[in-house]
Amino acid sequence: MKWNVLLLLAGRMENNREAGKRMADIIPFKALRPRVDLAARIAALPYDVYDRKEAREKAADDAFSFLRIDRPETQFPEDYDMYAPEVYEKAREMLAEMTERGEFVLEKNPAYYVYELVMNGRSQTGICACASVDDYENEVIKKHENTRAEKEADRIRHVDICNAQTGPIFLTYRRRADIQAEVEKAMTGPPLYDFTADDGITHRVWRIDDMESIETVRNGFAKVDTVYIADGHHRCASAVRVSQMRREENPGYTGQEEFNYFLSVIFPDDQLLIMDYNRVIKSLNGYTEEEFLTKVSEIFETEKAAVMPFRPTKKGEMGMYLKDTWYRLSVKPEMLTGDPLKDLDVSILQRELLMPALGILDPKNDGRIDFVGGIRGLHELERRVKTDCKIAFAMYPTDIHELFAVSDAGKLMPPKSTWFEPKLRSGIFIHPLS
Repeated sequence: MKWNVLLLLAGRMENNREAGKRMADIIPFKALRPRVDLAARIAALPYDVYDRKEAREKAADDAFSFLRIDRPETQFPEDYDMYAPEVYEKAREMLAEMTERGEFVLEKNPAYYVYELVMNGRSQTGICACASVDDYENEVIKKHENTRAEKEADRIRHVDICNAQTGPIFLTYRRRADIQAEVEKAMTGPPLYDFTADDGITHRVWRIDDMESIETVRNGFAKVDTVYIADGHHRCASAVRVSQMRREENPGYTGQEEFNYFLSVIFPDDQLLIMDYNRVIKSLNGYTEEEFLTKVSEIFETEKAAVMPFRPTKKGEMGMYLKDTWYRLSVKPEMLTGDPLKDLDVSILQRELLMPALGILDPKNDGRIDFVGGIRGLHELERRVKTDCKIAFAMYPTDIHELFAVSDAGKLMPPKSTWFEPKLRSGIFIHPLS
C-alpha cells in the first residue's frame, strides 16, 4: 500500500477539522491477527464476561485461547494477586511468544476488516478499524455510561504493558449507503476467517485493502458527525488513557502514531440487536410480599399476566415475578416527561419504585440489586427468585435510538440499560501501539 495516499487522506481530515467540521476519523490499520487455521481456537469472549473462577476454568480448556492473554491471572495460582505487575508481564510474554511462533501474523499494509457475526440465523456486520482518541475527547464519539476508575486501571496496565489493544470497542453509527456498499462488495469474495464457536455464533472476516475502497470507506466515515459507544466503555476509556500517557511521554507526537487510535468494530444502527437487561432484588425493604404488591399497584397499572413467564412486548411495559406469579406492569402516561433519559423504562422503574419503595438509591453499588442479561432467559429470573432473591423485573429492551437520544442530549443511562448480543470476540484483531 502506498503510504503517501494514506497521508493524503489524513491531510484531508486535518483540513476539514481546521475548517471546524465535525466528523469521525475511522482509519485502516495493520492488524496483528491469528493464523487462519488457529482463529477458531484463539478467538475468545471478552475478558469481562467471566468472573475469576469461570475465566480460570475456560482458559484451562485450550492452550491457544486468547482468554489466557486477556486474563493472565489464569496462569498463576488461584490466590495470586491478579493485579500484580508480573501478571501483566505474563500477558505480554504470551502474546510475544505466540507471535514469534507464527500463531499471530502482522499485516504488511493497513486495511479495514468486515466482521460478520451470525446468531440464530440473524447476521450483523460491521467494520473493524481504529477510531480516533481525539474524537472521543471532543465528543464526536459519545458515551452513554460512566466508567469506574478501578475497572479502568486493570485494562490501562494490560494495554500499556502489552503495547497493544487486544479487545475491540463496540461502536455504532447511523447507516450510510456508501460504506455499506463497500462492506457488501468485500463479502462477495472468500473470507479470511469462517468458523462457528462453541456457543453457536458464526464469525466471518473479509479484508478491505484496495486503495479505492479504503478511500471510499474513510471518506464515508468523514461525513458521520457522531459515533456512539454501544459496549466497552471501560475498554475505551482505558485505551484513551494509555494514549494520553504516550502523548505525555512523546511531546513531539504528530497525531499519526498508532497510540492516537483505538481498536474498534463499528456497526450501522440497523444491524444491532439489543436484548433486555433485567433486574433481580434480594430484599423487599421490610414489606411483606402482599404489601409490596399493593405498593406496586399504587404506582403502575398492574395485572396478573395471562402468559407465564411474561415477556414485555413494547416500551412502557414490564414483567414482575413475585411469589411464583408473573404480573404485567404498565407505565402510566403521567410518568412520562419528554426527557429521553427520564423516559427510559429502566429510569422509570428506578425512579418510581426501586428508589422510593425499596430504598435502592445507587443501583450501581447497592448489593441488594443484581442484573441479568436477556441472553440468560426469563427462567433465570424465576430461578434467582427461588434461590437468593425476592422479586424480579423483566424489561423491554432499550432501543438503539433511545441510546442515541440520551447520548446526543449529553446524558448518561442508568447502569445495565443495554445488553448487546452477540459479543465481539477478542483475539481476532489486535492493534499494536508501535
